[in-house]
Amino acid sequence: MTARIVMLHGAVILALFLLQFVASDYAVLTITRIMVLAIYALGYNILFGYAGLLSLGHAMFFATGLYAAALGVTRLGMAVPEAFLFALTCGVIVSLVIGLIALRASGVAFMIVTLMFSQAAFLTVLYFGDITRGDEGIVIKDSERAFSAFGTAVNLADPVLRYNIALAFLAVAIALCLVVVRSKIGHVLVAIRENENRTAMLGYDVKRYKLIAFVLSGALAAFSGAAYALLFAYAGATLASIQYSINPLLWTLLGGAATVLGPVLGTALMFLLVDFASGFTSASLLFVGVVLILLVLFFPKGILGTLRQRWWRWLP
Repeated sequence: MTARIVMLHGAVILALFLLQFVASDYAVLTITRIMVLAIYALGYNILFGYAGLLSLGHAMFFATGLYAAALGVTRLGMAVPEAFLFALTCGVIVSLVIGLIALRASGVAFMIVTLMFSQAAFLTVLYFGDITRGDEGIVIKDSERAFSAFGTAVNLADPVLRYNIALAFLAVAIALCLVVVRSKIGHVLVAIRENENRTAMLGYDVKRYKLIAFVLSGALAAFSGAAYALLFAYAGATLASIQYSINPLLWTLLGGAATVLGPVLGTALMFLLVDFASGFTSASLLFVGVVLILLVLFFPKGILGTLRQRWWRWLP
């Protein structure tokens, strides 16, 4: 890994750390939310951007982490660290089981299978409303988010602490993605995306590498969901809907698929566009749609993807 790649990603993390000292309270909350959801987009990018598998069911994995963490602290009496670990474990198990089934299909069939699983998960959340609280959602009390770490009392209701925890999670996710995409696994995934048959002819176990990408992607989505539930004290059925399967796809395409920082940039731009447009018009989505069309026309591979294609060849 070259020095400038490390410096670039380190500079992004440092900028986000310093931003909390000059941003307003509202901006700090918004950036915290962006960082948590950017982890979700980073996970999606491993499967879609690098392995070339378009999933329409990732809200299922996000919701797995979301509800596992929320129910862990509200019903199972877990401390926050235990709830995170529980949610991540559930995410790995669910993504492994679904991956073994969904990866038996390919192309459009794969998209449909993942969509069907996600819709089944969404309907399950609604059906067991007595436990999940359905559309109303689970609201986590501040007392349930308090825990002790190294003898120090910690409460996730503190916005500064919440910001820095989200930043730490994002930094870990970025580092993990960098390691994965620049390793043998990442190179094989790109080879599968470009020519699956040729990759198999070279002796690589294509199904195994696809499953690795699927589980990594699902685990990061579940971790993002767990962070969302515990940092923002809420888990609702809306976050398990089809919209939350499409969102990471849009964020990844906007920032640049198969670039590590692309999903982070795409998530931030989408949030800022919606926030800016809603400030002066009720038709905010129309404004966002026009901007997205322009971006697609002038940056066909996403912002960072196009910059890499034209100038920054070294960008991972």
